[in-house]
Amino acid sequence: MSNVHRKRSLPPLAALPAFEAAARHQSFSRAADELNLTHGAISRAVAQIEERLGVKLFVRRNRRVWLTAAGERLLKATTGALDGLDQAIEDIHRHDKSSPILTVSCEPSLAMRWLMPRLGDFREANPDLNIDLRLAGGPVDLLADGCDVAIRRADYGISEHYITTRLWPEYAGPVCDPECWETILSSDLSNARWLHTRTRPDAWDDWKRRSGSTATPASEQYFDHFFFALQAAVNRLGTAIGPLPLVADDLVSGRLIAPHGMAPTGFDYVLITLDPPKRDPRVALFFDWLMAKATDMEHAISPA
Repeated sequence: MSNVHRKRSLPPLAALPAFEAAARHQSFSRAADELNLTHGAISRAVAQIEERLGVKLFVRRNRRVWLTAAGERLLKATTGALDGLDQAIEDIHRHDKSSPILTVSCEPSLAMRWLMPRLGDFREANPDLNIDLRLAGGPVDLLADGCDVAIRRADYGISEHYITTRLWPEYAGPVCDPECWETILSSDLSNARWLHTRTRPDAWDDWKRRSGSTATPASEQYFDHFFFALQAAVNRLGTAIGPLPLVADDLVSGRLIAPHGMAPTGFDYVLITLDPPKRDPRVALFFDWLMAKATDMEHAISPA
């Protein structure tokens, strides 16, 4: 007899991830920590499933829990179902190569000072592919964040589950307004107000270590983000450590100068993807464009 119209007797589906985490850890507290829920929320979710099934899934004793035979059976089925859903979502995400949108996660300062001013050129050259730009920094979860690729400064541990493709090395050095350097600083960084950013607080110390400089600041000012510190340098409020490519356009236009030149920081900017860039024609197109723009930048500015 056909069971096409059979009513499914499933437990509350929203409660299954809580059960799976509790069963895997054999701890409601650890499950709560993993899922950012309360202990009570995990307990209620498990109770909902037990009430629906009419059986106990856990033996509770002295604040510890053990799976019953029914719990073991449900854990096996739930794990397989959740893994299958994860794989299906990942496969859909990986193989949506015909989408007219490429979602790109990029560090905010890099996006505002380098990428966004160039995206108009990409749009003109590739009118059938739109870039959906998301501003974010640090570790990225491409699938959870709904992103195809991410551009990051590789100064943290990137998951081995991702493909990281080198874009360009980072160079950095003190940058300031050219008139400020001539009339106020008198070619001496010790006369300068040093501009710092809380997102990269060791930038000046790192540069001094690499360059051998013994200069000390006349005064200091702190900003929350690199973007603000660099804009303050443009506005003659002091001298900042300017990394390429964040100051590339300012150096080319003459808004800023790098009187001590630029030196490698030891970090690279990378493209983070689920698969090698060439596997998805949209990602390949964007990657090739990024590399071309990086070459243009290198030709315009030759770091010392």
